[in-house]
Amino acid sequence: MSSDSAALDFVDRRTVAQILLGFVVAGGVLALLVDFVGTEGVVAGLRQADVGWLALACLSTAVCLTAWGKAWQIVLGVAGIEESFSRLVVTYYAATFANYVTPLGQAGGEPFIAYVLSRDTEASYQDSLASVVTADLLNLFPFVTFSGVGFAALLYGSELPDAIEPLAGGLVVLSVGVPLLTAIGWRFRDRLRAAILRFSAPLVRRVPVFSLDGLRDRIHETEAAFERIARDRRALAKALSVSYVGWVFFALPLYFSAQAIGADLTLLLVFFIVPASTLAGLVPSPGGSGAVETALVVLVVALTAIGRTDAAVIAILYRVASYVFALVLGGVAALYVVKRN
Repeated sequence: MSSDSAALDFVDRRTVAQILLGFVVAGGVLALLVDFVGTEGVVAGLRQADVGWLALACLSTAVCLTAWGKAWQIVLGVAGIEESFSRLVVTYYAATFANYVTPLGQAGGEPFIAYVLSRDTEASYQDSLASVVTADLLNLFPFVTFSGVGFAALLYGSELPDAIEPLAGGLVVLSVGVPLLTAIGWRFRDRLRAAILRFSAPLVRRVPVFSLDGLRDRIHETEAAFERIARDRRALAKALSVSYVGWVFFALPLYFSAQAIGADLTLLLVFFIVPASTLAGLVPSPGGSGAVETALVVLVVALTAIGRTDAAVIAILYRVASYVFALVLGGVAALYVVKRN
């Protein structure tokens, strides 16, 4: 399959319709939120926002994506794939765009990102998938660290508000459950492989282009890729440190957005609110649009003295810097990747 036909497959009518429907639904949710807190107040707050702080928030997002692209490069290097950083970071921007516009992309976009990476580099799909999943797992460490520090600060300073207990509980489950399930899956990978093959057998028999032997070979190749990556602990530690840097700059746009309207939002709260709000990104809308903004407003109002209107303004500014700007940056990169292929 050529790169042009692959690109056309991704942008077929059904996919475009799903993406557009997701944005329409998300826009409706956001409109209801703004109407609930007061449209006039939100519009006035957005007009009065300091553009300089918003620009700084956008710059922070660019630094975040660049850092995570560097983590990609380090992990790929362990897998034996040498790729220039300038080329790879553009691929990462493009993959981020695809992940952000696809419904449920935030809940499991690794296979598609691995596909983009394998098409645009010399990496095999198995090495690409192993590197992407490894990089995402490394991102869980700063996720747990920052949310844990913020959570501890909240518990130390006061009781946790009832309104955010479900989000806090979900954050704990996600931060502990995902690494635990990953470790269990790796420990019992032979049994897991056998289970995958057993449950896949009926489907594979109905699809002529696939075979059970081929699926078994692909699983073995992916396991081998993970094992190669796991051997180089020094490189993984380096990638982890870069991932921490990326997470700092991923959270800072919320702080800068609050500064843009002169609101008081501490960094400790930011490091709790941003990870907690990402749980809302698991809803079936592009990038969690609509749900993330609502979660941000609930969290900010529940944890600070900031009113609903200002909280909505902060949430919108944050999403402009962390999501809309990333879409624009990634969209340009995606066009460039398609062209150079």
